[in-house]
Amino acid sequence: MSTLAVVTSSPPFVEGGHLVIARSLITALRDGGHVADLVVTPQNRFGRQGAAYLATWLTDVGMAHDGQPIDQVISLRYPSYAVRHPRHVCWLLHPVREYYDRWEAFSRPLSWKGRLKESGRRRLVRAADRYLLTNHLAKLFVISGTVQRRLETFGGIRSEVLHPPPPQRPYRVDDYEPYLFAVSRFTPLKRMALIVEALAQPEAADIRAVLAGEGESFDEVSRLVRERGLAGRVLLPGRLDDAALVDHLARCRAVVFPPFDEDYGFVTVEAFAAAKAVITCTDSGGPTELLQDGVSGLISEPTPAALARAFRRVIGSRDLAERLGAAGSAVAARLTWPATVDRLVLPVH
Repeated sequence: MSTLAVVTSSPPFVEGGHLVIARSLITALRDGGHVADLVVTPQNRFGRQGAAYLATWLTDVGMAHDGQPIDQVISLRYPSYAVRHPRHVCWLLHPVREYYDRWEAFSRPLSWKGRLKESGRRRLVRAADRYLLTNHLAKLFVISGTVQRRLETFGGIRSEVLHPPPPQRPYRVDDYEPYLFAVSRFTPLKRMALIVEALAQPEAADIRAVLAGEGESFDEVSRLVRERGLAGRVLLPGRLDDAALVDHLARCRAVVFPPFDEDYGFVTVEAFAAAKAVITCTDSGGPTELLQDGVSGLISEPTPAALARAFRRVIGSRDLAERLGAAGSAVAARLTWPATVDRLVLPVH
């Protein structure tokens, strides 16, 4: 058995999917008999990313505090893969998307001076990534085909897809109550407002929903719920603890997850683990890799009217929701942490 450091970056005061996967991986490694712990490296705001890469490069991950050698590193998120270790596997969540696929949207509102500065930083970051992800690792995995295509398109970097299993929670199936459940960070790319607009469509009249989470778009979504006259059937409980999350997954009719070009999205596999269908969109990225339209969920065009029709289908037919959920459960059962650990941990010679 090995001693491993799981390395990821995180901005201050953020609790997102990157830390969920890191902690889930540590639990799985320990369950497999390994010694494992978390190392969090900085992820600075724009203009200071270079300092974060340098700080990570200088981080010592060769030895634990008790003098025990660290046998292997598994890094996850930019720029955590800049750490140096002779046995280094990266399971990449995503690079700095603003310097890759999100460049046009990110740079468009900048002044010409700002765009010039960020263009220079973009070149440096992508050159660093190309070196770190091709010459610096024993193995490079990515969490989805969506991330794999980005690396190949923008950097010519080749990788192997390894989909993460659902986090280790006590998933169960209690019922298929006639309400929809969505859980995510409230940011523009997660498109929680799109769910609200769909619920305001005539096709979705009287459909109830719980939209859980917190983030920069929460106030905007709350205001939209009021403006559309949906306060009586759309609940916004904020961030949920694990027990409340599992409870909603256990009881809801289906889970709605319509992000734009998502890296992966634990929401999909967590819904599947609770035998619940997922409603997503054709441009949602990662979720569309895991579900089949009409088999384990519904894939809609990213418009309020199209989503409303998908909502009506599952709310109108419990049998359909159960059938789709059962197929999703079979998908989740094939994604296991022991098999994932077997691929990430290098053999000891």
